[in-house]
Amino acid sequence: MSTKPELNTAPLPLIPEPVSVRWGDSPAEDWRTSDPFGEVTVGVNKDLPRTDFSIAIHKNGASITAGSEAALADGRNAFAQIVHLSAVRSQLAAAATVGHEQPSEATYRIPALTLSDSPAFAWRGLLVDPARHFLPVEDLKRLITVMAVYRFNILHMNLTDDQGWRFEVSGYPRLTEVGAWRERTVEGTPMFEGEDTFAEDRHGGFYTQEELRELVQYARSRGVTVVPGVNLPGHAQAAIAAYPSLGNYPERQLLVRETWGVSNHVLGTSEAAFQFVRDVLEQVADIFDSPFVHIGGEDAPLTEWEHSAEARTRREEWGYSRESEILGRFMTFAGEVLRDKGKRLAVWDSSRLVRIPDDAIVLAGGDPKGTKSAASRGFQTVAAPESVLGLDRVQGRNEPVGARPELSLEDVLKAEPLPKRLKKEHEALVLGIEATAFGQYIPTARHLEYMLFPRLVAIAQHAWGSSIEVEELRERIRAHEPLLAHLGVESRKILD
Repeated sequence: MSTKPELNTAPLPLIPEPVSVRWGDSPAEDWRTSDPFGEVTVGVNKDLPRTDFSIAIHKNGASITAGSEAALADGRNAFAQIVHLSAVRSQLAAAATVGHEQPSEATYRIPALTLSDSPAFAWRGLLVDPARHFLPVEDLKRLITVMAVYRFNILHMNLTDDQGWRFEVSGYPRLTEVGAWRERTVEGTPMFEGEDTFAEDRHGGFYTQEELRELVQYARSRGVTVVPGVNLPGHAQAAIAAYPSLGNYPERQLLVRETWGVSNHVLGTSEAAFQFVRDVLEQVADIFDSPFVHIGGEDAPLTEWEHSAEARTRREEWGYSRESEILGRFMTFAGEVLRDKGKRLAVWDSSRLVRIPDDAIVLAGGDPKGTKSAASRGFQTVAAPESVLGLDRVQGRNEPVGARPELSLEDVLKAEPLPKRLKKEHEALVLGIEATAFGQYIPTARHLEYMLFPRLVAIAQHAWGSSIEVEELRERIRAHEPLLAHLGVESRKILD
């Protein structure tokens, strides 16, 4: 709860609202500095709870203390927001004062305060989707910087899908030579009547392993973990287009998928297909420092396995009676490969129809009920309900093409990402929440920013969990519009 003194300029509109913050009693206590990030002192105090941090700012300096290195990263990011908000406020105040020069950008006047906080959730994530529309590294770095300011700590990257394969894999050069490019892209939302129209421009791109390692380090230095998403055995048309031998019909040459929706083409059951899974996951595990690797696991149509003579033979060899058990075999195999590399498997909750490893992390999409279902089955779970956290959804009327139904800022402000009446033992299995921005209707990085902000700022408050009235949060978010611009973000404006 904020304690607002009578004698002070307006407190900074912090988001998330800290558990506790007390502002200085007068402007005379403000800290004036030219190098706030260089002059702040930091340290870990193991007597504190591991997730707690505190910040103290006074006229002689600033300090950050935390119970662990992870909490210290949160503290640094909270401090960064304070510094940026102070800079923006000084610039705006100077611009509004006639006859006074703009202060130097190297001069900061930061209000005195004591602050402490601890997150509601360990997993505070955002999914982006360069598989559908490629996102350059520099744009991802800008996004990571802004995520850190709002104390998100997970960037989940969907790196492969039917519409594109986005990273180098040693031994499989055609994944980026062929699988990373599609010759055209469907326009607009799916056409249920008439014919689709297409943008005829070739689209694609990929990340080198060196670029991904550097991105991982960049994110780590800001307290953000990059979780790789590699879809297997479904959502694999781009991989099969590159290497037809990985599919169920090696004699067929597929194209990288040019439309949205779910492809019927899945990995085949050959030894080569399983070796491919091993090679990809082992290299992914070496590139990314995340404890988790997400393989999707959902949307693997059974049609090809039903009609493929090889798949039927393999199913009988394995003693299976149903094609869905083949999907379960892929999941088990992927889990074993990752476990040998010290990683854990993560899957979507729609994989519940097949056997998944007991140590898997489940991301529950759809609506909040999916979280309850996954946790009740004993899985550690991340709540990612598209109904309230799906940021690829349009934000109102007269918006660019996007997923539906609409999800306005007001909807997000009032959202309850977790299901009601969740049992205590199941609630303890919920690691956190994740907003999703699937890329079908997000063709550029700037359009991604428009879709994310300011709604992602509201989700930051949910991720940290402290209580604040909806209308007050809305006004704070409005006050953050200059900060987002200061950070280089092209956000959607809040409309009255």
